Amino acid sequence: MKDIEHLHTLKSEILDIFMTLEVNEHERRKRKAAVRYLKARRGIEQRLEKRQLAEEIAELPE
Repeated sequence: MKDIEHLHTLKSEILDIFMTLEVNEHERRKRKAAVRYLKARRGIEQRLEKRQLAEEIAELPE
């Protein structure tokens, strides 16, 4: 009976470790995706700012 209890305890511990690893991996992927999104957003904003600046400069009288 003790062996069965020990086996169940061991299975629970392994499952807990696996779940922790899964959660950590999910969080890592989520952070990585957020960084990629932020870089893309910054790139889009910079491109729009450059385009707007170029248009404003072109409108200036010479």
